[in-house]
Amino acid sequence: MKEKNITKNGKVMGRPKIVIKADQFEYLCSIMCTEEEIAGIFQCSVDTICNWCKEHYGLTFSEAYKNFSAQGKMSLRRFQFRMAEKNAAMAIWLGKQYLGQTDKQEVSIAAKDDETLKEMEKYFESRKEKNS
Repeated sequence: MKEKNITKNGKVMGRPKIVIKADQFEYLCSIMCTEEEIAGIFQCSVDTICNWCKEHYGLTFSEAYKNFSAQGKMSLRRFQFRMAEKNAAMAIWLGKQYLGQTDKQEVSIAAKDDETLKEMEKYFESRKEKNS
């Protein structure tokens, strides 16, 4: 939103001042909009958003964003946990992300006959001897 700069005698001077509402800015951060998206919504430049954050919060955009996006992350995490109760894929994904779980695949080599197996053992033994 833009506000006109009006002097005492009623004349308009300079370009209109950009008005950024703190509650709107905080909401946009909470739904994890990017800096460019926030600037687009307020119809201003990214630099204007950065300067406004310094003036309004005494923080850089990154610091302010980190504070206000935390609420959105909590909401998303809460939704994912509810979803995991009904969706096995989500439960598996969350287990991998937060619990360090992994998909383990066992690999086994099967030989067609004993002769092939003996040849493979000889090959690997000879490789060990060469590397020693």
